[in-house]
Amino acid sequence: MLDQTVGSWLDDLASEAPAPGGGAAAAMNAAVGAGLVAMVCNLTIGKPRYAEHEPLMRRVLAAVTDLRAQAVQLAADDAIAFSAVTDAYKLPKDTDAEKAARTEAIQAALIGAADVPMRTAAVAASIIEHSGQIIDGANVNVLSDVAVAAASARAALDSAVINVEINLGAMKDAARRDALRTELAKHATAIDTATAVVTTVRERING
Repeated sequence: MLDQTVGSWLDDLASEAPAPGGGAAAAMNAAVGAGLVAMVCNLTIGKPRYAEHEPLMRRVLAAVTDLRAQAVQLAADDAIAFSAVTDAYKLPKDTDAEKAARTEAIQAALIGAADVPMRTAAVAASIIEHSGQIIDGANVNVLSDVAVAAASARAALDSAVINVEINLGAMKDAARRDALRTELAKHATAIDTATAVVTTVRERING
């Protein structure tokens, strides 16, 4: 996927193929958010006016650079996880033994399919947190990009939540399902943080 052009990847996304799909799109939105936070840091570092904020900017830059790489990998992982689910549903179900094996395979695949967007949610939440950390020290010429970064990561988080939920709905293990819902809810709190970042930036640029 790293070897594809943006246009080529979007063509794949728009095609009749089921993957890449919403999960991959969520991860790529996270990557965009991380990239924008990195850009703001890069355009702030080295500027005398923002010297006091440089240590923070360097820490955030290192963090979001790693998060961007994770997000891109998650976009690729999502297609693999989705394929595992579709393959499991294609297993034979003519005998009781086959039905049992198919059900077991589906449930295992659903766990894997929920794991990828869960990790995407965690990455997106971290990106949102970092966008909030740099508001006060960001180069004012690119302050609007902090808001766009938070909005992109928020879209990623919203999308990841939906993709986890669709897999949870088909899980039979109630204890695992509840545990995953609890974990997801922790990440989802960052949605409000992203909204606050966007609001703060808009208030500042609009006077």
